[in-house]
Amino acid sequence: MSESTFGPSRTIALVAHDHKKDDLLDWARFNLERLKGHELYATGTTGTLLERELGVPVHKLKSGPLGGDQQLGALVAEERIELLFFFWDPLTAQPHDPDVKALLRLAVLWNIPFACNRASADFLVSSPLFSGEYTRRVPDHSAYTGRKLPGNAQNS
Repeated sequence: MSESTFGPSRTIALVAHDHKKDDLLDWARFNLERLKGHELYATGTTGTLLERELGVPVHKLKSGPLGGDQQLGALVAEERIELLFFFWDPLTAQPHDPDVKALLRLAVLWNIPFACNRASADFLVSSPLFSGEYTRRVPDHSAYTGRKLPGNAQNS
């Protein structure tokens, strides 16, 4: 394992399914002072709503069903996202459910703190680690990437 140190300013992803957008917006308004000064990323519609409601800049990706969840997953894999707040709706079928699961899997794989509901978001944002320096252990995936492949194929 290697380590990656987060400074006091974080890159934070904010995502919410349609039936959870109001909950995320309410939570973000309540935590606006804590979120200010951090670099915020969001999927399309959520990002537009957050920027309008909070008056803070948000890097807006595509809408989740149009590839935004996958874009966020790529940022996680590139170690560019340090925290993920994803208010997802467990009672509504999502057309992009595989993308949602892939994003959450990548957050676990790369040891990224994430919250999936308001209670876990409250715990995460109120932790002293939220705004202080934190050294995250980055998993070593070299055994997987360096595995022997069958035939003459090259590792990629």
